[in-house]
Amino acid sequence: MGLNLVNLEMEDVRKLMLEELELDVAEKCIYKGKSLKESHEEAYINLFRDSIMNGTSDSFSSSIEINNCLMSHVPDPKTKSGLRKVSKIAHITLGEGEFNRFYIRALCRIASDQSLELEIYRAKNVRKPRPESEAKIGELVDPESLLINLRTNPIVNEALGIPDPNSGLSIKIIE
Repeated sequence: MGLNLVNLEMEDVRKLMLEELELDVAEKCIYKGKSLKESHEEAYINLFRDSIMNGTSDSFSSSIEINNCLMSHVPDPKTKSGLRKVSKIAHITLGEGEFNRFYIRALCRIASDQSLELEIYRAKNVRKPRPESEAKIGELVDPESLLINLRTNPIVNEALGIPDPNSGLSIKIIE
């Protein structure tokens, strides 16, 4: 089960997500993770566009896997072979992380334009939530600074000030 992004179907969210993606495409700063095949970059971007317009974090993650966008191994000088096997859930980590990041970027723009507040919430249940993540739930965030941070930092958790990866946290608009 992917992310429960409570404001995804709100007016203009998907349109703004797409605008944010196109901004990154134009600036050639698409985050591809460590395991995206170079030969699949264009396909990855098109799959992302399709998911933004008609899908979810789940559909994006699935399309990354189905279209064989990720390498099976990545360079790792720490190993004897110089390679490390890519995680079985790398497509989920990449798909959810990026879909969430662009969703949050869209909400930041809406909140900023309409003087709305944004709050951190749990968008995905995790087996063992870390105390650092739990402490963030309910916190209000500044849309302008978060948007700037997410445009330059591809890791949502870091932008939200959460040290652990895959926290399952996102933001929502408080109305």
